[in-house]
Parts: sequence; structure tokens; C-alpha cells
Amino acid sequence: MNENVLLYIKDIFKNSFDIKYREIITDRGIINVIYIDSMCDSKFISEFIIFPLSKYRNNIGNILDIKKGILSISSLEVVKTKDDLLLHLLSGDVILIFSFIKEILYCDAKGFTKRAITTPPTETQIKGSREGFNEVLNDNLSLIRRRIKDSNLKFENMIVGDKTNTLVVIAYIEKSAPEKLIEYVRNQIKSIKTEAVLDINYIEEKLKCKNTAFDTIGYTEKPDVIASKLCEGRIAILLDGTPFVAVAPYFFIENFQTGDDYYSNIFFSNFTRILRWIAFWLATFLTGFYIAVVTHHFSLIPYMFTFRLAISRAGVPFPTVIEVLLMNFFFQLSREAGIRLPQPIGLTMSLVGALILGDATVGSGLASQTTLIIVAVSSICSFLVPKVYTAIAIWNLVIILFSSILGLPGFYIGFCIFVSHLAGLNTCGYPYLFPLGTLRKYKHKDIITTNYLRNMSNNIFDEGEKDEKNS
Repeated sequence: MNENVLLYIKDIFKNSFDIKYREIITDRGIINVIYIDSMCDSKFISEFIIFPLSKYRNNIGNILDIKKGILSISSLEVVKTKDDLLLHLLSGDVILIFSFIKEILYCDAKGFTKRAITTPPTETQIKGSREGFNEVLNDNLSLIRRRIKDSNLKFENMIVGDKTNTLVVIAYIEKSAPEKLIEYVRNQIKSIKTEAVLDINYIEEKLKCKNTAFDTIGYTEKPDVIASKLCEGRIAILLDGTPFVAVAPYFFIENFQTGDDYYSNIFFSNFTRILRWIAFWLATFLTGFYIAVVTHHFSLIPYMFTFRLAISRAGVPFPTVIEVLLMNFFFQLSREAGIRLPQPIGLTMSLVGALILGDATVGSGLASQTTLIIVAVSSICSFLVPKVYTAIAIWNLVIILFSSILGLPGFYIGFCIFVSHLAGLNTCGYPYLFPLGTLRKYKHKDIITTNYLRNMSNNIFDEGEKDEKNS
């Protein structure tokens, strides 16, 4: 029977040179050691698997002899099915096939190359932890376990992707995370039907609210952030092969929160957070308001400023809306160039490009200085809240179009549509504007401004669960 399994493995991996086969001859028969050289630690296999089996090859009677007397390794289990065997082999485990024993064993011997735990480049901060997740799932789980030493911390694993067989882990604290939230996330991930799952975005796409530019599922590379979210009653979703960890649910107010808010002085943290709120509204609505006033309501502009504006627009051949769209296009080009180019020259390119384009545009008469300032302020403000940059870019364009056609009434209509869109979003069954978008009282004291850490609640869902039971 086991000879057929060995032939089955050799047939499947017949064109794979990194599959290694090692035979150990004993008095009772042959032991076949099979592993993928590029996924396993060859030194570990030689010292702790092949050497003991060779040394005690004449004392092997059954599985218990191997588990208790010969192989002193922590992970040694029986393979249940052929699919299970292939999954373990492809995951970096060693397969042991015996010609004289019916059972087939596998043991953990992973030893592939991995990236060290370093500071995440996407979430830099002045004070706080410097550790960031890497692409190895076990390393990421250990970073969370080190911070939350609670027996109620659970890690549920699932396999997704018909071809990739990617390991997904759902992390939550039992009795803190709502049961309906756990069940919702679990069912959504199980319902994923696709051949390849290569990044956490495949999971986010299934969980997030559709037809919106706002992220209704959060993500982070920092284990301290995940630990705090788990303590609040959230769910973290980890995927093998990516350093980003998804968080569910994720609310609108979290777009304005940073790690420095909780590690720095509370007064300075609140000042910078209010600055981010102001920057968000300016980035979204400033250019639309400017177009509405200049195009349709010129009488609302102060008398002295009217002459300045007229002088700056003298010789500009385009309407104001075309000016704004043109400058927005130039800023987007500069931003993309700064992101896509290698980091040492990307920042220089974006700054120099913005200066040259801005000066050349004004000098050639394609845009006025006032328009350049308005678009520049709007673009700079959008950089203060990078988590909603995509949403700002899209909604800014929508507000511009409404304002250019209808003036201030169009601006107000665009604003109402924007707020209605936000209010209509949900994240894993919770309102996206939570706790602003609900009449229930939740234990959430980190909304517009932060609070003292000793006064902030650990679990934001407790009171909501009680309200549901009483209603």
C-alpha cells in the first residue's frame, strides 16, 4: 500500500528537481524520507531524522517506537489522506513512508529563507515599538502571543485557494469579540472560491463593503496595533506570505488615528489629530468650494481680493474648473512618479517635479497663482490622512464636477451625497461611522480626540451587546 503512495508522489513531482528522496534500509524493510530541499532545513533533517533512524534502524517495531524512542522532535503526526500528505510536503514538512508499517508520518522541518523582523516602512512613528510583521505566519503569531498572554486568545486556521492552499488564521480574544462577528468573518472566508490567494487583499475584498473608495477593513504591519485591536474585541486576519494583517471591523474614525497618538503627549496628540480632521475636509471640499465661488458666486468674494484674483487670472485661456483639473492631474503625476521610482530619488523627483510643473504652468499662463495655491493646499492636506487618500481623490473630483455645474447648490448636494454615502456603509455588520452612526452608547472614548490611556475602554462592544439583549 505504501509503495503505491511512494509511486504516487514520484509521479506528481517527476519534473521537480528540489524534491529529495532518501532511503534507509532496516532489518524489517525500507524507510523513505521525502522532503522539498528548498523548503526544509537540511541540517535539521540530517541530525534529528535521518541519523536517529539510521542508528536505531534495527530497533524499529512500530509507530510508538519511532515517536517515543527514536525521533526526539516536537511535531510528529500521522498523515490521514493523500491530499493531506501533499499539503504537508508542500508546506515544508518531511514525509516518512515505511514499507513495513501501514501509517505514514510527517514532521515539521521548515527552513526556508525569510525576512527579518524590522521596522515597517509603511507605518513609521517617533515613539513606540519598532517591530513589524514579516511574511512568515509563525513569526507573526509569536509577535502577537508575546503581547497578549491570555488563554482566551484564539487562533483558528483555514486553507483557502484551490492551487495555492494558503493558510489563513483568524485571531480573536474569546468572550471579548462578539460571537456574531466571529461567525460572520469565519463564514465569509470559508466561502472564498478561487484558485489563488496570494495576498491579504483577497480576504479584504470578500469582507469589505462593495462599491466604495473607503476601506471598511483595516490593515497594519505593527503587532502592537493588532494587540490593541484584539483587546478592543476586534478580529485580526493573518495570511501566510504577507506582512499585512487585516482588522475587522474597521471604522471611519480610525483613518485619523496613528501610533504616535498613544505614545506621545496627549495634548500634542489631540492637536495633530484635529489637524488631520481639518486636513481631510479641506482636501475633499476646498477645491470644489473654490470653483463654486469663483465660477458662479463672484459677488461673495471680498472686494480687495477680487482685483487680485482678476489680475492672477488675466491671460488664462481656460475656465477655473479646467485649471483645477489640470493642476490636479499634474500633482497626481508627480505623486505617482515619487512612489514608483526607487526611494533615494523618488522624493527628490516628486518635489522637483512639483516645483517645476507649478512654476512652468503659472509662467505659461495655463493656470493662475490662486488656483495653484488652492490645489497645492488640497493636495498637501490629503497627505496627512494617507489611509483615505484614494477616497479623497475620487470624492474631490465628484465635488468639483457638482460645483462647476451648479455652484454652491451643487457643492451642498455633493456634500450631502458624500455624508449619505458614509452613513450607508457598514463593516462586518457594524455601521462604518460607529460610534458616531448609532444611537447606542458604546464604551469608545477615542473618537475625535484621544483620552488618557487609563480612561479608555479595552472592549468597545460590551455595552452594545447588553443593549441588544435588553431590546
